[in-house]
Amino acid sequence: MQPTATVLVYSDDSTTREQVRLATGRRPAPDAPVVEFVECATPDAVVRELDKGGIDVCVLDGEAVPMGGMGLCRQIKDEVFRCPPVLLLIGRPQDAWLATWSRAEAAVTLPVDPVEFASALASLLRQKRLQSA
Repeated sequence: MQPTATVLVYSDDSTTREQVRLATGRRPAPDAPVVEFVECATPDAVVRELDKGGIDVCVLDGEAVPMGGMGLCRQIKDEVFRCPPVLLLIGRPQDAWLATWSRAEAAVTLPVDPVEFASALASLLRQKRLQSA
């Protein structure tokens, strides 16, 4: 049986969530685990899922409404014990400093570039695996 990783994807836009799923495929890299997704369209749903546990990486849409992923990232980093790493989807490369402010571990621009996204997600999954070992 192959290990799996659970990736939470937050966006109010179903198209963005679909782009994330398609860019990841079954696994983002040959050495990464198979990915299962938990999709959330509201900030409250994200917090509920994180409270349940079992999330390996969060992908948060910085352009989401009513609460953007940057603000949500900062909130969960303050409030969730052992918060999983966060990959932030940002609107422009110039917003990278805001991703740093939010304490996200990585950021990629929208629309989702499959190669860039898969590389960033695989890197976070590898780091998570090393921390758990």
